[in-house]
Amino acid sequence: VQLQACGGGLVQTGDSLRLSCVASGRTISRYSMGWFRQAPGKEREFVAGISWGGTMTYYADSVKERFTISRVDAKNTVYLQMKGLEPEDTAIYYCAVDRLALRNHYGNYRPADFESWGQGTQVTVSS
Repeated sequence: VQLQACGGGLVQTGDSLRLSCVASGRTISRYSMGWFRQAPGKEREFVAGISWGGTMTYYADSVKERFTISRVDAKNTVYLQMKGLEPEDTAIYYCAVDRLALRNHYGNYRPADFESWGQGTQVTVSS
C-alpha cells in the first residue's frame, strides 16, 4: 500500500489545519492507522491512532482535546483535524498503516508496528 499525506503548511499559533492521508494499492479498512510526527533532531513520535472500523481513537497527551483523527474507508482516507496549533506542533507529519490486519493497539501505537510511511507533510507553526 502507498500512503500520500497532504494538507500541511505554514500557519500561526492558534490556527487549524486538516491533514489527509490517501491510500492506494490496497484497501485499508481492515487496518489500524496512525499519524506520527518527527521534529528536527527528535525521534518520530505517535500523535493519533484509529482502529480498523474506526470505533477506537487514541491521542498523545500533547494533542488531546486539540486533534481529531477520523477515517472514511469508502475513500481509503484517514484525516487528522488539528486546531489550536502551537509552535511545538511543528514537524513532518506521517501517516502509516498497521503491519497486521484486524489488530487493536489499545493506545500503544509503536512506530515499529506500522509501515508505508510515505513522504509526510510539513506543518510549521509560527509564534
